[in-house]
Amino acid sequence: MSQFIGEYECKIDAKGRINLPSSLRRQIPEEAGDRLVVNRGFDKCLVLYTRQEWLKETEKVSHLNAFNKRDRMFIRLFNNGATEIQVDAASRVNIPAKLLEYADLSGECVLFAYGNRIEIWSPKHYDEQLNIDPDEFSSLAEEVMSGDKGGPNE
Repeated sequence: MSQFIGEYECKIDAKGRINLPSSLRRQIPEEAGDRLVVNRGFDKCLVLYTRQEWLKETEKVSHLNAFNKRDRMFIRLFNNGATEIQVDAASRVNIPAKLLEYADLSGECVLFAYGNRIEIWSPKHYDEQLNIDPDEFSSLAEEVMSGDKGGPNE
């Protein structure tokens, strides 16, 4: 499994291309080659996966019941916009215009890399997500990371 890490401020050119920073590019497994998948994420961002990691994500979704209306809706929404893209010789990825519009991206972006994904954010939406009082963050950590959920304290 890919384990990405880091936060990077990048530019988006007029053609919708983002130059992947070399320190992030080095984290992409060699076996992924130059192929990535970009898709809509939650909270007005986009998500980049290696093809292999994308297949793992879609495998989870494939277990949903296509005869159930809510499941069908989630399947459609989750896959809407998913596009295979290629890293070019200049380490750039070209993001489809429809996805740039969805995430409010133009001019600048923030790449937030963690786990098996790289999120692509507009600086405005990214800052809004992280604008949290330290006490709220502490309460959130207590709630999310408590031993009651099978976390690291059990």
